[in-house]
Amino acid sequence: MIAVVDYATGNLRSVAEALHRAGAEFTLTADPSVLRAADRVILPGVGEAASAMSKLRERGLDAVIPTLTCPVLGICIGMQLMCLGSEEGDVRCMGIFPTEVRRLSACRPGEEPLKVPHVGWDTIEGLRTPLFEGLRDGEYVYYVHSYAAGTCPATIATTRYGGVFSAALARDNFFGTQFHPEKSGAAGARILGNFLNTTL
Repeated sequence: MIAVVDYATGNLRSVAEALHRAGAEFTLTADPSVLRAADRVILPGVGEAASAMSKLRERGLDAVIPTLTCPVLGICIGMQLMCLGSEEGDVRCMGIFPTEVRRLSACRPGEEPLKVPHVGWDTIEGLRTPLFEGLRDGEYVYYVHSYAAGTCPATIATTRYGGVFSAALARDNFFGTQFHPEKSGAAGARILGNFLNTTL
């Protein structure tokens, strides 16, 4: 069973549509017992980190998610909430990935400033782990974000936008993507398929 965490935030509809396209059966839930019994858990998210973290805490999910033993995938804010903390709202997060989330820098010496938020298609490099099986460096994925996790030993893919940030993270059974695989065409469908069907 696939469980999608419903905590009153996030891109639930687009994730649900992507799972339907993949032929996957899933349930939307905030029930800790359902999450613990799941074969796979997806933590989606869009919005502001401090508010999203507050909603996880209201439901007691900030204590449940780090204890899960099945593969867990955080998407966008979902991944950021699995980091140590975020500058967005100056909030401490779940501490699964050993890195901090900081605002993207628009400044590049001697060049035109970059637009923040970072919206649209961009490439991912340095792909590691079975999450990216069948994909190559340089694949394009879709981003919508103003904050990003720094690189660290858990980084399994990077993107350069101003500086280099973690496009994806992995530690033990936990995975995260800053980009939206559910909006990333064939590459995103492959990543979701790998998460759902590959031994991770």
